[in-house]
Amino acid sequence: MPGENLSRDEAHERAALLSVDGYEVVLDLRSAVGDSAEAVRTFRSETTIRFRRTGEGTSTFVDLIAPSVNAVSLNGRALDPAVVFDGSRIAIDGLADENVLVVDAQCAYSRTGEGMHRFVDPEDGEVYLYTQYEPADARRVYANFEQPDLKAPYRFAVTAPEGWTVWSNGAGEQDAEGVWRFAETAPISTYITCVVAGPYHYVTDSYERGDLTIPLGAMCRKSLAKHFDADDVFLITKQGFDFFHDNFDYPYPFGKYDQAFVPEYNLGAMENPGMVTFREEYIYRGKVTQAAYESRANVILHEMAHMWFGDLVTMVWWDDLWLKESFADFMGSFVNAEATRFTNSWVTFANNRKAWAYRADQLPSTHPITADIRDLEDAKLNFDGITYAKGASVLKQLVAYAGRDAFLEGARRYFKRHAYGNTRLADLLSILEETSGRDMKAWAKSWLQTSGVNSLTPAVTYDAEGRITELAVVQEGGELRPHRAAVGLYRFSPDGELVRFARAEADITGARTVVAELAGEEKPDLVLVNDDDLTYCKIRFDEGSLATLRAHLGDITDPLARALCWSALWNLTRDGLMPARDFVSVALAFAGRETDIGVLQMVHAWTKSAVSHYATPEWREEGGRLLAEGGLRELRLAEPGSEHQLTWARFFAATAGSDADFQLLEGLLDGTAKIDGLDVDQELRWALLSPLAVHGRADEGRIGEELSRDDTATGKRHQVRLLASRPSAAVKAQAWAQVVESDTLSNALVEATIAGFVQPSQRELIAPYAEKYFAAIERLWADRSIQIAMDVVKGLFPGLQDSDETLAAADAWLTAHESAAPALRRLVLEARDDLARALRAQACDRLAA
Repeated sequence: MPGENLSRDEAHERAALLSVDGYEVVLDLRSAVGDSAEAVRTFRSETTIRFRRTGEGTSTFVDLIAPSVNAVSLNGRALDPAVVFDGSRIAIDGLADENVLVVDAQCAYSRTGEGMHRFVDPEDGEVYLYTQYEPADARRVYANFEQPDLKAPYRFAVTAPEGWTVWSNGAGEQDAEGVWRFAETAPISTYITCVVAGPYHYVTDSYERGDLTIPLGAMCRKSLAKHFDADDVFLITKQGFDFFHDNFDYPYPFGKYDQAFVPEYNLGAMENPGMVTFREEYIYRGKVTQAAYESRANVILHEMAHMWFGDLVTMVWWDDLWLKESFADFMGSFVNAEATRFTNSWVTFANNRKAWAYRADQLPSTHPITADIRDLEDAKLNFDGITYAKGASVLKQLVAYAGRDAFLEGARRYFKRHAYGNTRLADLLSILEETSGRDMKAWAKSWLQTSGVNSLTPAVTYDAEGRITELAVVQEGGELRPHRAAVGLYRFSPDGELVRFARAEADITGARTVVAELAGEEKPDLVLVNDDDLTYCKIRFDEGSLATLRAHLGDITDPLARALCWSALWNLTRDGLMPARDFVSVALAFAGRETDIGVLQMVHAWTKSAVSHYATPEWREEGGRLLAEGGLRELRLAEPGSEHQLTWARFFAATAGSDADFQLLEGLLDGTAKIDGLDVDQELRWALLSPLAVHGRADEGRIGEELSRDDTATGKRHQVRLLASRPSAAVKAQAWAQVVESDTLSNALVEATIAGFVQPSQRELIAPYAEKYFAAIERLWADRSIQIAMDVVKGLFPGLQDSDETLAAADAWLTAHESAAPALRRLVLEARDDLARALRAQACDRLAA
């Protein structure tokens, strides 16, 4: 893996030397359906690159990761592949002012979701291909200059097995010789080119607006077609196009718009223009909640926003990744709230997406939104909660700071001024200064070029009559930023509801800001800083407000305010300021009254984490029992057939721990038990079976029986996860060997095996692997692709061995491996920090015992 890296300096030097006029890429994928393992190992890739020398120098390199190169020629001069190709680069010299490079290579099919991924559907034996390149895996499929600022138009031609259809970024058709030929693209970056090929189920529609017609397509594997609700995908797509055309004043520039839902995908989705790819888990095989549909809509709109933010206008280098990802993350919620049925999407954003950002921003690896990205390994790790969710949160703050109209006008000018080009931070800031009249440089310095999260705490004084004499907001944190924030005052109504009776917006600056507009108001029962979630901060409470939440959180009527309070209490728990058992108590008291299903699902996840990681070991068994009892109680109280009932059923299954719990789960599976309205479909069956496997009540045979009911790719992943989750030393040894000592599993099955291996109830069983982990990870990092290495290093860190000894072992490894790959060290540092946080939270919880 280290030989596959590319530094920022190398990319800048190459961009100064040349510009690219175009690519012609010819792929022969007929080997994908070969009869032998060797036949399906590689495919032929022929690339012609036309480029000009625009700077000083006569030598450079082309990126290609391939098992072998058949031939290389530069301007008609043959180069010896054995001399110029080192496995990841082709060295070329003797450049002319105008150049034609031709590379004929054998490239490898992938099982890791990187490059040209090949998947065999176990249900019907059909083979499916798709590409995934971000940030730099196009070089696994064709030779190229793999950096975002060397944009060029592309022409793809693909020969595929008989009966297949092939898609790419541009419109395509099959010629008389059976070759699929695609229209030349607009100038785009390598990482957003795409090929999808196979016997996919394909549905079509169109979007029409005035003189503009955009052909729409949506596809999935044939075996998933019966579950594919393409009509809803098209509905959200059309609503998104309406919004973007209304507000961006720049028509969608890439012709057709296909959306492919593909197997074993590493990401949520990828914004390839004209050919967006999604993980197929967004096709729901059973009943799911509206939160799942909202999540899918958010991703569809996120990727559509990239057509402008990222594809039309692209960052120069990965330092400014936020110029695409932060904007797309923000626009996903923005458009969802304003153009679709998911009008409460900002509630989900406040409670879910920002939780990801708060965690990332408190790790030792935290970084400014505009990060220092030295190389591709840095770039891979910076697709994180800061670049996405914090960046989106800061953009929401920007809209409050500069104004919605100024923000959207800035976007319109940005697209028109930089269409098909590459930009840096300063390019956008200068335009926003034009449209808002605000000093964007000072704003950017505070919000984009520094790291860390502030906490905002109300400080309130009252007179003898109980009226506010002064309400100030106290800001803490390394960088005291300017916040445009609202402060809400809440009190109990006559019928016992907590409702807002006063609100003021203010510019919060420095360590202490007085909100003069609230002086003279009656004493509130709750002071909520950052009401309406305008800024990015951790919310703290005064003593009286915290007491109100402990006793009455469920009485808050506004769903966004309630979500903010849930998130704030969770941050207090993670920070070791609120005992984990107290958070569990509040959750069990009020989660049953939570109306927003997405918030409820987050509260469920947090309570499980509170018991597994932040509660003292002595209380875990009691805490687990309370969760299971509470889950079963709310399951029985939930409206039959409702999404709340389904959510509580999954929570109960995930927390079940007693013989009575297991008997009920077994009864629901075999039909001898019934809960009115609960439809035990196949996906729920796997959820109910999971705790039985973890606790030794479902053996290999029973798990195999379930697979026979669901002999699909999804069923296989469930089976692999459950097999690895069984409480047996031999099982754990086998799972460890499959993931760490072998590379035969696909990316999806590696993920499933790790998920099964790591079980909170099996701490003692997996304790011996802590030492093995630290002995293996450097070798594993060197030998595996970066995606698989990241999954294993993060997933198998011995965080469940929550002791000072494990912390010391992590510290010892870091000390002894100061020269290890920076990306590897970052992953270990992050996991070590999570462990240290858990130990601090346990110390807080111990004081409450």
